[in-house]
Amino acid sequence: MKIAVVYYSYDENCAFVAEQINACQNADITRLKMRDGKRRSGSAKFFWGGSMVMFKKKPPLESYNFDPSAYDLIILGSPVWAGSPAPPLRTFLSNTKIEGKKIALFVCHAGGPDNALKKFEAMLPGNEIVSQIDFQSPAKETPEDVKQRISGWIKSITE
Repeated sequence: MKIAVVYYSYDENCAFVAEQINACQNADITRLKMRDGKRRSGSAKFFWGGSMVMFKKKPPLESYNFDPSAYDLIILGSPVWAGSPAPPLRTFLSNTKIEGKKIALFVCHAGGPDNALKKFEAMLPGNEIVSQIDFQSPAKETPEDVKQRISGWIKSITE
């Protein structure tokens, strides 16, 4: 089974999960990056991110090379921003036609996934969502604990 992981990570939590997925199951990894690489912190970060979600912004991304037709399973990952997947995923999904694929979703959050997974799923009509999982601040957990959880998750969707 050929697997791709496509994700966006602002505070490195989703990057940590993607790396652990790759350690469990060799996958092709595509990290989405916004062209505006400016780092925001504190309340400015939450205002900026929340307003992008509320206004359904599609921020420009750095170029990437991804062909969904090459994969049997696509795993998409995003931090939770204002109860939704981060806007770079909205950009990616509007620029990349993904249809008729098996999709697994993961989100990373600091306090709760809210409805982010439901909203993520709604962004992928015409696909089979085979599994969803959320991680609370995974970069603060021990790598072995996260890897064990991911290993069980990957096993459940690839067998």
